[in-house]
Amino acid sequence: MAFFFGLLKAFFVGGLICLAGQILLDNTRLTPARILVGFVSAGVLLGALGVYRPLIDWAGAGATVPLTGFGCVLAEGVRDAVAQDGLSGALTGALTASAGGVTAAVLCGLIASFIAKPKEK
Repeated sequence: MAFFFGLLKAFFVGGLICLAGQILLDNTRLTPARILVGFVSAGVLLGALGVYRPLIDWAGAGATVPLTGFGCVLAEGVRDAVAQDGLSGALTGALTASAGGVTAAVLCGLIASFIAKPKEK
């Protein structure tokens, strides 16, 4: 039963984040790229303020999978690296914190490029 409620929380929070993006797409003149950058920036800001971590702890993947979760990982990585390495951590923290996710995305894209058969338009 706890597993079911964990899934329910993840779908609820992830769905609300997606709903916010869809509302922005439908009711503003913002391009999808600007909305994506806004979500990452919001995640960085909320992560730096310590507001996003409790949401991640409560909702799990519903808060980490959207781009706001990526922004939070960047902020936490910089904060931890600065605490450990000093000012140079501000340059390296985001890269080391997000390296696993970026690597997974690149490898999945590479695998998809071998499987897909693109056609010219």
